[in-house]
Amino acid sequence: MASRALIYLLLVAAIATVNCNSEGDALYAWKTKLVDKNMVLQSWDPTLVNPCTWFHITCNSDDSVVRVDLGNAGLSGPLSRYLGILTNLQYLEVYGNKISGSIPHEIGNLTSLISLDLYGNRLSGSIPASLGNLLSLKYLRLNGNKFSGKIPTGIIELIFHGNLQLMNVSDNLLRGTVRHNNSTGFAVTNIIQDPRAMKMN
Repeated sequence: MASRALIYLLLVAAIATVNCNSEGDALYAWKTKLVDKNMVLQSWDPTLVNPCTWFHITCNSDDSVVRVDLGNAGLSGPLSRYLGILTNLQYLEVYGNKISGSIPHEIGNLTSLISLDLYGNRLSGSIPASLGNLLSLKYLRLNGNKFSGKIPTGIIELIFHGNLQLMNVSDNLLRGTVRHNNSTGFAVTNIIQDPRAMKMN
């Protein structure tokens, strides 16, 4: 019986190690695509057991990444689709950089995400509909980029069926109309947008 318990514990430890290693691999793969003139990612060492000792990374008690803090870090380059495997991530703070390209649709896999702060970058293209999967999301700040097209319906539905409290999409190239509706009398979402490009009804 004791041997079975030991085997079980070893199996659990092995799974946890694989998970941590995969998160570290995902973050390091992103690092290789970024230009880091200020060397803020210097501690991101892929040979470590997990990324929990890296600067700008916070982990939970299970050594799983829950927060990435890279605001105003002087980074340029793309977002990585590999970020989508950080399934316990709650805060992705990458504002005030020179991040370019589009938001990978894999970001929609981050269903534990509470805050997605990508404002003040050079992101472009359409806002992916997969962000409508982020039912835990409270803060969505995409302002100060070059997004175009319409806000996907699924994201608007987060206002009514999710936890979204703030959505800032101002200073982009978006078009369309967001209609105000607070029929419940309880939850209120603050929507900040460009009055010239979009109207609030």
